[in-house]
Amino acid sequence: MPRVRDLVQERELFRVEEQQTVADVARIMADLHVGAILVFRGDELSGVFSERDLMKRVVLERRDPDATPVRAVMSTGVATIEEIASLEDAMESMQANNCRHLPVTRGKQVVAFLSMRDLMNFELARKTEEIHHMRAYIHNA
Repeated sequence: MPRVRDLVQERELFRVEEQQTVADVARIMADLHVGAILVFRGDELSGVFSERDLMKRVVLERRDPDATPVRAVMSTGVATIEEIASLEDAMESMQANNCRHLPVTRGKQVVAFLSMRDLMNFELARKTEEIHHMRAYIHNA
């Protein structure tokens, strides 16, 4: 059974500090081509900042991105998942917590960031491989 660590191992962990401005964090996210990023206070996870947070808490509330610290508009109380959890557990957690991103932990340390897109791409690759095997079996039968 595939585990969360199988999807995120060897992936670089992108993070920002909670005192950085929304404008700085948005630039970092754009440069990295990511829709969400982990927000830390030193070595401790304090939240997640996403494109949804940017739209709802900055744009719609007409906050100044150059003057607003990301800690003021990030999502807090974020659900996490252990790296040894199954992919099914990760999907269920995302659904139960109404989120598309989960920080991945090893004990108390955040080691990766998992997205719904990661899970969908894994499932798509698995299904594609299964179809190829089935076609080969039918062709040889």
